Amino acid sequence: MNLATVLAERLRRQRLVEPLKHADEYTELFRMLQPVSPVFFSAPGDPPRLVHRTVFDDGAVTDRMREQRIIIKGRFLGGIIGYVFAEDLELYANAFCRRLSGLSETQQIVLDAIVHSETLTPRQIKAETGLLSKQIAPALHRLQEAFIVYEDQVDSDWERNWYEFASEWQEVVLDEKRREEAIVQVLLRFLKGHVFATLEQLKDWSRLPLKLLKTVVSDMENSGVIVPKSVKGIGEGWMLGENADLKPSETPPSVFMLHRSDILARSHVSELKRRFGGQKLLQYLLIDGMFQGAVLGHWRIGPHDVDDIVLELPAAECASRRDEILKAVAWGYHPPYSHILKYNGGEAHLEQ
Repeated sequence: MNLATVLAERLRRQRLVEPLKHADEYTELFRMLQPVSPVFFSAPGDPPRLVHRTVFDDGAVTDRMREQRIIIKGRFLGGIIGYVFAEDLELYANAFCRRLSGLSETQQIVLDAIVHSETLTPRQIKAETGLLSKQIAPALHRLQEAFIVYEDQVDSDWERNWYEFASEWQEVVLDEKRREEAIVQVLLRFLKGHVFATLEQLKDWSRLPLKLLKTVVSDMENSGVIVPKSVKGIGEGWMLGENADLKPSETPPSVFMLHRSDILARSHVSELKRRFGGQKLLQYLLIDGMFQGAVLGHWRIGPHDVDDIVLELPAAECASRRDEILKAVAWGYHPPYSHILKYNGGEAHLEQ
């Protein structure tokens, strides 16, 4: 399989090169890329967003969707906060549920308080139990990963109501025997949007136990729903059987700054750590469909600068695409709140 074809098709399906123009098209894209997380480094309670994939403010769209409980907040992908459609909650809960063999004393106290009162906020749990906030939050998060409690995030308020999951979602059946089939379905959706993925990328995105993931992928390959492929520049991996014969195409020139919770950043996290680890990372740069740069700086709640933009491009290309890359970064870091101090170690003045 040709690398350019894979990258071009991925950019197209992810709607990065052809962003959605109408909100009524958003449902299909969100469903393919879910669980969708809020932007990394955003404020607690912010809605999920598919950055660069729409020409409209999709945060406003998802804010309304969660207010109406069309999308639901949970901890998926190894405990990461994300939103899925309410009608898909059973599928994603069965795929990513991190079950508990037993509850700790603190977890049991927190759960009992919620069940007794039907719903409580973290502040109310503290008053009810006498536990400290630093004890309550980890207990809630672990119970949430096991889908024992449910966090009702319908707006950006930090003080959310928590419920017993089984009482609030009586129609959702959690069954360990259904886990592998649920994983098959979510991997098929992931591959539809990702086009091609290596085992490492599947592991990075799903954060499933490697042994379980290998078993599921092997079964999917044996059944023919995915086919093994080799892509020069990426490696060995799989794609959907229906996509095995994509028409050759060229990757369009493009630069996108992606936050660390973006689906593409998540699926490449091991590779990105090998290449950019040990540095103060703000965001990554997806250049012509591949991660080839990073935005460095010290994040803080208030305004903060970009210390440098580091690139893994030939020197001539770094120079010729300088303004294009600076504009992509300035989209998120611009005066008077932020300044780009360096570009690949040198001056970062952007031509107007």
